[in-house]
Amino acid sequence: MAVKVLIPTPLQKFTNNQAALECKGNSIVELLDDLETNCPGIKARLCDDTGELRRFINFYVNSEDIRFLDGKNTALSDGDEVSIVPAVAGG
Repeated sequence: MAVKVLIPTPLQKFTNNQAALECKGNSIVELLDDLETNCPGIKARLCDDTGELRRFINFYVNSEDIRFLDGKNTALSDGDEVSIVPAVAGG
């Protein structure tokens, strides 16, 4: 099952400067494991030491914020698009 993952510019150093990748996984958790297998070191930027998603990184599945779905257990289907978006703050 292929899921398209959109990678933000600051993390593209882990993806050989690719802005989008095809990954596999039935959930966000499985997708992150596959992403780490293909891009070592990226998961540490997305998850804390306990494996929880970092608060300042937002994940969207087909434009839906996973915080309003099932969080990191959000189910994925073939052809879904997952966007990884760092939170932006400022004043």
